Amino acid sequence: MAEPASSREPVENVPLGAVFALMSFLCLAVMSAFAKVADGYAPTIVIVFFQNLICLAFVAPIALRHGLQPLETKRVPMHLLRAAAGSASWFGLFYALSLMPLSNAVLLTYSAPLWMPLIGWIVMRQKIGVRLWLSMAIGFVGIVLVLHPSGTAFNIGALFAVGAAIVLALALMSVRWLSTSEPTLRILFYYFLFSSLMILPFAIGSWAAIAATGWAYMGAIGLCLLGSQVFIILAYRQTTAVKLGPLIYSVIVFTALIDWLVWSRTPTWLEAAGMALVILGGVVAVIQWSTRKTEALS
Repeated sequence: MAEPASSREPVENVPLGAVFALMSFLCLAVMSAFAKVADGYAPTIVIVFFQNLICLAFVAPIALRHGLQPLETKRVPMHLLRAAAGSASWFGLFYALSLMPLSNAVLLTYSAPLWMPLIGWIVMRQKIGVRLWLSMAIGFVGIVLVLHPSGTAFNIGALFAVGAAIVLALALMSVRWLSTSEPTLRILFYYFLFSSLMILPFAIGSWAAIAATGWAYMGAIGLCLLGSQVFIILAYRQTTAVKLGPLIYSVIVFTALIDWLVWSRTPTWLEAAGMALVILGGVVAVIQWSTRKTEALS
């Protein structure tokens, strides 16, 4: 879920960038499906830990190939915030997946762009225009429809998914702030390092009894996350985040297809309407928010 630094190639290739971005979000959709199945074989906290550790194992040799100097940073607190928020969002999503349908959990979690302007307004008193307020309202109506598609009892998993969306919004904002001074590789290295260290004390006593199947699923989850990071970096080398940002909602389409193909589940018409509203509101929010001037925090 990392957004690359601001350096761009001189010649844009929007179609190729879109293909790379779609591949990135397809990896996230497949990863979510693996996480839903892996819940039966391993605790959620262990799944989150090993997905980060696997990515760190691949990123660290590249980040350290020129020694420690390229990793020097004055923004350790912001890297820590990014790691904490990102890890919490994965935990919330993976736990929600154990309690509710795949497409609903992913939809609620990836409503994060709807929360970003609200966080900016509350924390930094940033102004929100009428169009942005309207897009957020549309998206939140969609969330309500997905939460109560048929008037059934509230699913506690939805609470974790919405919480995951809020901390994911904070994680995305922290990446934006970091990218004003930090290169992509440094952001990724410190994210996977700090998140692994944060989760280790909670996960260390839980993996002794994991079966071989569980390890296989966790390996697949880690590789999918790594693939999503590689593809999104390639995407942003072709064009800007502003142009590709709305494609984040393709992950909802991909997970709905997986839900249908693997679990034979089709959304109700209220769920489908809610998904459409969340995507509509989110796309407008992404466009409006991405065009704002990036705030630099020291």
